[in-house]
Amino acid sequence: MPEVLTAPLVVEFPFTRSLGPVQSAFLTGLRERTVLGVTASDGRVVVPPTEYDPVTAEEIRELVEVGTGGTVTTWAWNPAPRRGQPLTTPFAWVLVRLDGADTALLHALDAPGPDAVRTGMRVRVRWAAQRTGAITDIACFERDDGPAGDGRPVAHSGEFADPVTGITTPARLDYTYSPGRAQSRYLRALSGHRTVGERCPSCRKVYVPPRGACPTCGVATDTQVEVGPRGTVTTFCIVNIKARNLDIEVPYVYAHIALDGADLALHARIGGIAYDQVRMGLRVEPVWAEDGRFPDHYRPTGEPDADYDSYKELI
Repeated sequence: MPEVLTAPLVVEFPFTRSLGPVQSAFLTGLRERTVLGVTASDGRVVVPPTEYDPVTAEEIRELVEVGTGGTVTTWAWNPAPRRGQPLTTPFAWVLVRLDGADTALLHALDAPGPDAVRTGMRVRVRWAAQRTGAITDIACFERDDGPAGDGRPVAHSGEFADPVTGITTPARLDYTYSPGRAQSRYLRALSGHRTVGERCPSCRKVYVPPRGACPTCGVATDTQVEVGPRGTVTTFCIVNIKARNLDIEVPYVYAHIALDGADLALHARIGGIAYDQVRMGLRVEPVWAEDGRFPDHYRPTGEPDADYDSYKELI
C-alpha cells in the first residue's frame, strides 16, 4: 500500500474590526500606559472592559482606571512558545486580577521556570517599548516585589488624543494535512497528468475527487476510474477581490467542472477566455503548469457547448 501523503498547511487571514467607545478607550489607554475597566450594574469592575453588562446585557459606559499591578489568580506553564506568542522563551500564561478590578486579565508572565510561579503572587505590567493601541502594548507581566496598590479604581473619561478606532488581528492556523488513501491516490495520479476517481459498487457513481466512500450509499469506493481530462462548466462565479499571496489578476472565474465520466463536479479556475465570456455548458480542458503536480487552470476546448440536460444533475 503506497504511503499516505501529508503536507504542512497554513490558513491565514487578517481579521479587521471597528471599535466602539469602550474598546477604543481601553486600547488607546494601553498605548498611553493606562489600564481601563468598566463598572458593571452590580458594582464590579470588569477588566478587560466589555461593552455590555455580563449580567443584564445592558450597554455600560462607566470607565475607571485600575492599577498596573495585580495578583495571579491561576496560571499554566508554556514550555514551548509558538510563533506569534508574547514571548519567545518559556513563560506562564496567567490570569491577573489588577488592583481595583474584580475580574482577571489573561496575558503572559515572564518567569525563569514553573517553580517561580504561584497563585497569589504579585505581578506588574511590563510595557512594550513601542505601543500602537493593542493588547500587545502590554509586553507581558513580570514579578513585582513592591507593595500592593490601594486597590481603588478611579473614574476616567476615556478621552485621549488620537483615539484608536479600529484594529486588524492576523488569524493563523498551522497544521499538517493528510488527505487519506483515496485522495493520496488521486494526487499521485494528478502528478502524472491523469485524473482518477472512484466508483461506488452500489449506485455506480464515480466521484472526483474520491472520498473513500460513497456519500449517498455509505459504502467504500475502492475501484479506480480514470475520467476526463475534458469536462463541462456546470456553474461558476466571478472573483473580484484579489487574494493575498495569489498572483492572479482580478476579475477571474472559478467554476464547477463536471469531467467526462465523473458524477461529481470539481472546482477550478477558468483561463484562456475573457471572464465575461465564461458560461454554463462551456467545454474545457486542463492546462498543466510547467513541472506542476496539478492543473494550473482549465481553458476552452473549442467544442460546441454541452447540452443542459447532460449536466443539469451535477449543478
